[in-house]
Amino acid sequence: LMQDASADCPPEPMDSDDMLFILYTSGTTGKPKGIVHATGGYMVGVYATTRWVFDLKPEDVYWCTADIGWVTGHSYVVYGPLANGATVLMYEGAPDWPDRGRFWRLCEKHGVTVFYTAPTAIRAFMRWGIEWPEKQDLSSLRLLGTVGEPINPEAWVWYHKYIGGGRCPIVDTWWQTETGMILITPLPGITTTKPGSATRPFPGVAAEVLDENGKVIKEGGGYLAITRPWPAMLKTIFGDPERYVRQYWSKWDKATYFPGDGAKRDRQGYFWLLGRVDDVLNVAGHRIGTMEVESALVDHPSVAEAAVVGKAHDLKGQALSAFVTLKEGVPSDGQLVNELKGHVVRKIGALARPDDIIFTADLPKTRSGKIMRRLLKDIAEGRALGDVTTLADPTVIETLKRKYQEE
Repeated sequence: LMQDASADCPPEPMDSDDMLFILYTSGTTGKPKGIVHATGGYMVGVYATTRWVFDLKPEDVYWCTADIGWVTGHSYVVYGPLANGATVLMYEGAPDWPDRGRFWRLCEKHGVTVFYTAPTAIRAFMRWGIEWPEKQDLSSLRLLGTVGEPINPEAWVWYHKYIGGGRCPIVDTWWQTETGMILITPLPGITTTKPGSATRPFPGVAAEVLDENGKVIKEGGGYLAITRPWPAMLKTIFGDPERYVRQYWSKWDKATYFPGDGAKRDRQGYFWLLGRVDDVLNVAGHRIGTMEVESALVDHPSVAEAAVVGKAHDLKGQALSAFVTLKEGVPSDGQLVNELKGHVVRKIGALARPDDIIFTADLPKTRSGKIMRRLLKDIAEGRALGDVTTLADPTVIETLKRKYQEE
């Protein structure tokens, strides 16, 4: 069939507003949405952010570990890097096969200079120990990035020290399937970074922290808002334009985009992402972000990863349940449960003390690496499980459910 076909394949001219792709969000907190991106604006956004955020140079070997099937793979494996003419490493496979040094051998073998991965993966690397990266020569690396969720400061410091050798800048990037491109990020060589902060909006992007009434919060916590259009903004939700308006453009006014994330801004104007607003809990009249409690747990030397959800409580309204993955070789027992609860109290305060701590070998995640908190909440409250079709390992849920019921 192909032997007589021409090697030349002329591109099809497209209007800038023509649909480029539909990408369904994983539905960590609700029904999946078909996000529509258009051709021209999206390409402008991913081209510019790839070039400036990753400081791409002709000699770079760039590796984003994301699966092609989710938005980071679209924007920062395919469209953005290739539009810049970058040398891109693509890898299909697990990070721990045939052993846990797989990624670092690939970095050494191919001379990777720019490495972009998720906090979920970094916490797994922490759990596996420093002996794996220490076996390889990672001196080719000059820039590291994180994507997918807020990164715990402890994981940021580990990443900087053991993968970057203490010399590589880290670009902690915030954006979404809906935004198409990175919106809040440090710029390497320009922005002074702080572990756990995505720092400032990308040039040309206007972001604010607002309260419930739309008032700007100059310092402190509230809702993240994008107040001006950006090139790669979503065009609509496929087949559901009413939900598009309701979901993203109705929180305050029709001109302000509501991404559904909480954020706080410090005295220097740096943004600290707190995760989904669904993850901000009301415990006995006090608002507590699950991200804060998770960071406190991960700060303990025995803990590799933690996910915190709220469950209904007769007196407090909501109580905290923590699902905890321990570092290898650490035994799980009642003494450690009490120690971890006490650690959270010392780091945050008594109101943030988890009612339950459940140890688990792994956490249920979508294929893009995001923890499926909706399912953990269902487990914590003993309800029927939610949608498990996007879980990387569906058996994890049942294991967690059995453990919770045993305790």
